[in-house]
Amino acid sequence: MEKITDAVMSEKPRYAILDGLRGVAAVIVVAFHLFETYSKGPAYQILNHGYLAVDFFFVLSGFVIGYAYDNRWGKMSTLAFFKRRLIRLHPMVIMGSAIGALLFYFGNCERFPLIDQTAWWQVLLMFLLACTMIPALTSWDIRGWQETNPLNGPTWSLLWEYLANILYALVVRRFSKIALVCFVSFAAFLTLDLTLNLDVFGLLAHRDITAYTVIGGWSITPEQVYIGIVRVLYPFFGGLLLFRIGKLIRVKAGFWWCSLLVVAALVMPRIGGETDAWQNGIYDAACILLLFPVIVAMGAGSEVKGKHSVAVCNYLGEISYPLYITHYPFAYMQMAWVTHNPDASMGAHVFVSVSTFILSVGVAHACLKLYDLPVRNWLKNRFLVNK
Repeated sequence: MEKITDAVMSEKPRYAILDGLRGVAAVIVVAFHLFETYSKGPAYQILNHGYLAVDFFFVLSGFVIGYAYDNRWGKMSTLAFFKRRLIRLHPMVIMGSAIGALLFYFGNCERFPLIDQTAWWQVLLMFLLACTMIPALTSWDIRGWQETNPLNGPTWSLLWEYLANILYALVVRRFSKIALVCFVSFAAFLTLDLTLNLDVFGLLAHRDITAYTVIGGWSITPEQVYIGIVRVLYPFFGGLLLFRIGKLIRVKAGFWWCSLLVVAALVMPRIGGETDAWQNGIYDAACILLLFPVIVAMGAGSEVKGKHSVAVCNYLGEISYPLYITHYPFAYMQMAWVTHNPDASMGAHVFVSVSTFILSVGVAHACLKLYDLPVRNWLKNRFLVNK
């Protein structure tokens, strides 16, 4: 009986446009991180708001979780839900950390002051810790950036996604629409507290008062934990609320219009100067609270036509997660090369950056086809079907 139920539960069609948008955002994240190597700080970063891709991912995830699982409770246990989410996400968490461990010492430079002080066995221990998704404390850092996973920085956002999934399964899935509206409204207030530096709870005291941004969430300190919580709560559960309300927007050429909006939002230059930094906080808040939900509503409400267009969206969706979770170890290496070669020509810098981008995409594709899909299929057959 469970085998039949599992097959039935897998029949839901995917939102092809949302898959495609996830891929578009992932590509921008890679470019954002490669340009970050040359940045003098957040205000000068090229593709300046690329960091908001994480918040966009959370909106997508919340919407898709509601679509995929809201009507399964009763047919599916909480344990089965956790199994499904682990099978979907965790194999690539392990792969991304493995790549980070293998390439760890290639990132040795003054930007990462702890690498040359780190023994090989510490790298292995950090890899084993990363495989459990237990965040590294700042005192355990082996790179110098105080990341929850110093082998692969972007894993921090997966930690918050895991916690959001747990909160959904144990508590929020039972919320009525009214209760969810109240919860999301409170989360929206927290977003404003962060982006506008209101600091109502006194948890942002150590942050630059001119920050006016959501950047952060990747360290285990009170401030960074608060930022991580705020960054996931509204987008993820706002996406869930969007699904439950069901008010979608239908537009022609939806994928292209939505992609244009995503790209425009993420590459937007810094808003406001040193004296008007608050304008950037308003921009971040507007994107998270309003623009990203609208884009998801448009993507979910529209159709992509033509087998080639569908294939492009499907592929972008498939490669988005492997690309996001494996590219940063190569960005570490790019940063080290730039640091060691300050007098290299512009052409050499362009060549290295483009090569790193192509390498990141190639490795992500290989991980998808040779590792992620086969491993997930094996795990599904092993743990989700009673034989």
